[in-house]
Amino acid sequence: MTRATWRTRIGFILAAVGSAVGLGNVWRFPWLTAENGGAAFLVLYLALIVAVGVPGLIGELVIGRRSGRNPVGAFRELGGDRFRFLGAIALLAAAVVLSFYSVVGGWILRYTLSSATGAYFAAPGEYFAAIDYGLGAVAFHAAFLFATVAVVHLGVDRGIEASTTLMVPGIVVLLGGLAVWVATLPGAAEGYAFYLSLDVGYLRENFLDVLVAAAGQALFTLSVGAGAMLTYASYLGEDRSLAADGTLIAVLNTAIGVLAGLVVFPLLFSLGVSPGQGGPGALFVSLAGAFGDLPYGRIVGVVFFGVVLLAALSSAISILEVLVSYLIDEHGRSRLQATLGAGGLLLVTGSVAAASPAVFGLLADTIANLVLTAGLIGFLLFDGWVLGRLAREEFERGAGRLARLVSLPWYVAIAVALPVFLAFTFVTGVGSVLGIPISSPIAVAVAVVGVAAVAAVFARCSPSE
Repeated sequence: MTRATWRTRIGFILAAVGSAVGLGNVWRFPWLTAENGGAAFLVLYLALIVAVGVPGLIGELVIGRRSGRNPVGAFRELGGDRFRFLGAIALLAAAVVLSFYSVVGGWILRYTLSSATGAYFAAPGEYFAAIDYGLGAVAFHAAFLFATVAVVHLGVDRGIEASTTLMVPGIVVLLGGLAVWVATLPGAAEGYAFYLSLDVGYLRENFLDVLVAAAGQALFTLSVGAGAMLTYASYLGEDRSLAADGTLIAVLNTAIGVLAGLVVFPLLFSLGVSPGQGGPGALFVSLAGAFGDLPYGRIVGVVFFGVVLLAALSSAISILEVLVSYLIDEHGRSRLQATLGAGGLLLVTGSVAAASPAVFGLLADTIANLVLTAGLIGFLLFDGWVLGRLAREEFERGAGRLARLVSLPWYVAIAVALPVFLAFTFVTGVGSVLGIPISSPIAVAVAVVGVAAVAAVFARCSPSE
């Protein structure tokens, strides 16, 4: 079976940006920023995008292009059957994330339609509480998932590339227009100050909490750890610089996230709404309720939620493709069979999450963060200690002189520094879930010992040695 490829470089870039530009930018980023000190969170988030996100993203692209396979097939192809479990983690992460992601996508679809009538303007809190879970949420989750399945079924070039080439520029244009309009509202300056003025005292007092939150957001928003970028890179049919492409993807994604903040925070402050109010529901309660007080609020609501819907759909497409590519490559299914099979599974798991707030919370707040972090740790250690010099060769393939100069620092980062940092956040996160306070020195020690042990095992299993 001939494997699909991207038609153009810009098609791959926009598809990858579409994968990253999703709910992480427009839904998760603003409320996490609000809960973690505004600019204090923004500063650490941007630093972690550069120090952790970009090298990690390139590490995942290296595995994908080197193998030309889905996550399970990639690790089997490059490391042997004993490393298939890393691909299984990616499949699990993709299934977990899309199971709750499609529920939120259903909420956004419903709000986009409801904005036209102003159905939630009078009582936004009560409206959200009435539609967030239950049969209605299941129905809209199914509708959002159907749209995702329809695009993925059309294939890599005619479906994913064609749709994201339209959606991503549309997101930028609509968000940019909203940002310009919001700047004219009275009180917008206070929103900019909260978002862009750094409170050093707050950052010093809450550094660890803000660091962990920013690290989780950096991984979530770049769509790393679930195999989406690995899968997209497996469709690359020509030599080009993964360092350049990965950096460009991260820059565009981060710019759109920052742009979303330039819309959300000035809008909230202009209407006297606390930016920390509502947590994960802020988009649907605090911000949605504010539209009712605006001139042409219904139009603004349709445009805003339309942007969020496009962003959510572009990410959901990439996550579903992880599962579809696995069924095509490993089980010889046609794209139609694979898409319907994966879609059917997610229809069931997502319906459970849509019906149960407890299941939704478990998937979205706990399992997703841990499995994404674990997945990326495994990817990077595989790059560093199994592929070894082959990872550097793939990094340098198609690269310019500058990229070749930084290949060694990149390799050291993905083999040692980043896995230890990610393991530290993983240990801290597990301790938080279990209600066990873990001091920073203990978490660092556990992370170093754990990464060293896994690296030693991986190095002994390396087929390249």
